[in-house]
Amino acid sequence: MKRSQNRILTTHAGSLIRPAEVSAFDAARQVGSAVDREAYDAALRRAVVDVVRKQAEAGIDVVDDGEFSKSSWGTYINQRVSGFKHDPERDMAINYTGRDSQRFNAFFEAESGGRPRWRGADVCVEPIVYADQHSIKRDIEHLKSAAAGVGVEEAFLPVVAPASAAFNGVNDYYQTEEEYVYALAEALRNEYLAIYESGLLLQVDDAVLANAYDDLMARGPETYRRWAQLRIEALNHALRGIPEERVRYHLCYGSWHAPHVSDAPLEEIVELILQVNAGAYSIEAANVRHEHEWRVWQDVRLPEGKMLIPGVVTHHTITVEHPRLVADRLIRFAKIVGRENVIAGTDCGFQQGAQVQRVHPTIMWAKLQALAEGARIASGELWSD
Repeated sequence: MKRSQNRILTTHAGSLIRPAEVSAFDAARQVGSAVDREAYDAALRRAVVDVVRKQAEAGIDVVDDGEFSKSSWGTYINQRVSGFKHDPERDMAINYTGRDSQRFNAFFEAESGGRPRWRGADVCVEPIVYADQHSIKRDIEHLKSAAAGVGVEEAFLPVVAPASAAFNGVNDYYQTEEEYVYALAEALRNEYLAIYESGLLLQVDDAVLANAYDDLMARGPETYRRWAQLRIEALNHALRGIPEERVRYHLCYGSWHAPHVSDAPLEEIVELILQVNAGAYSIEAANVRHEHEWRVWQDVRLPEGKMLIPGVVTHHTITVEHPRLVADRLIRFAKIVGRENVIAGTDCGFQQGAQVQRVHPTIMWAKLQALAEGARIASGELWSD
């Protein structure tokens, strides 16, 4: 994994807004229509070539495939493993909106038509077995080819973490929670290893580690700690043998537009984050609920050799950040953890699921351009000597 040796490098959290051709296939799959796999794969190939080129043109150094092949950043894995059966009447094990859904009940009712957002679960009824080798091989091939085509030297593929995999899941099969979580981790290891062995960087996405905080803390602080610690240990188990410098760990608070009063304070979970065997930690740091948390790094030492990828532009607002503001954010982090240990990133993905985009595509690209311009300004000042 490259470090910011001579300038602040740029990247993003992973999910980008899908083009119309890919979205049409996604819409068909959502309603259960048959989709021609060869035609779908060809559409994905074209889309990835285009989005990698656009990332490079926008000034992004470390690119990805936009996660175009995924139905959702987290529950996509449910389509790649066996063992789950959807039950629209079951509640998820965790209310990922936390107590925001109670504090702002009128808002959530207006947004969801009165139906709880956490209703409907994928129930584990059989052994979890990784069953889809085609998709990850296809995604690796598409990204590597597209990156080579525009001369991009480093690219990453996101994969969900055990804590976030099947976040709508309920275990009805395994005798213990530990068996269930480790079965998920072993299934995910197939994707972790495939990405590592391909030469791409592996990014592990883990929104639910933070999103579970409010709901589980209401059941008692030790409930959350036990829940989270088990899943961090399972993640590290799944990462065994993969060098830390080839792994990025992305933790966020979900892409949805909501009050986010229930978000976990970074100071309460940073110890868990740093347990993950990764070389870089990607965190939200640009939105109004979390921008102040740069202060955490004044008191918590970033381990030697590790890097931070703070979000310096956010999906939470349609306002495009001024490059000067982006530069100021980067300089603030660089002065605390060292300029070589900072890579400019985004808070989260710009499209949470196949049909759920957070800003207009033109705004997304403007934000990424502002990120790159802000990194250039920061670099000019941080390397002025």
